[in-house]
Amino acid sequence: MSSRRKARILAFQAVYAWDASHLPLADLLSFSWVDEEKINKYDEETKTFASLQIAGVIEKAAELDAEISNYLDHWTFERLKRVDVAILRTAAYSLLYQRDIPGQITIDEAIEIAKEFGSDDSYRFINGVLDAVWKNHPQ
Repeated sequence: MSSRRKARILAFQAVYAWDASHLPLADLLSFSWVDEEKINKYDEETKTFASLQIAGVIEKAAELDAEISNYLDHWTFERLKRVDVAILRTAAYSLLYQRDIPGQITIDEAIEIAKEFGSDDSYRFINGVLDAVWKNHPQ
């Protein structure tokens, strides 16, 4: 697994933890919520990329939620599964604010994370929403 994929998973998990328990940003960025043995296996580049995503998502959460909400047909944001929200937030942040990363890579990574951590149909839903975000904010 690439270091960027590991970083995206760390970021998604941190955003999920923040949403579920409102951990302070400092705790999220210190990775105190991750098992010490596990976090020690990550290199600094992975932790740095994850930290940038975590901080960015939390800073822009309201904007990201509004953007995601624009593409929810027949759904309200409140009805979304928390895992899906965390994946959507981290990927939407990357699409909107990390413009040096190709959008298709961001979407593909989000789909793979959804397949691993989401429900059976999460990846289809996430693909549709992120594709709409990407098409409406071309690079």
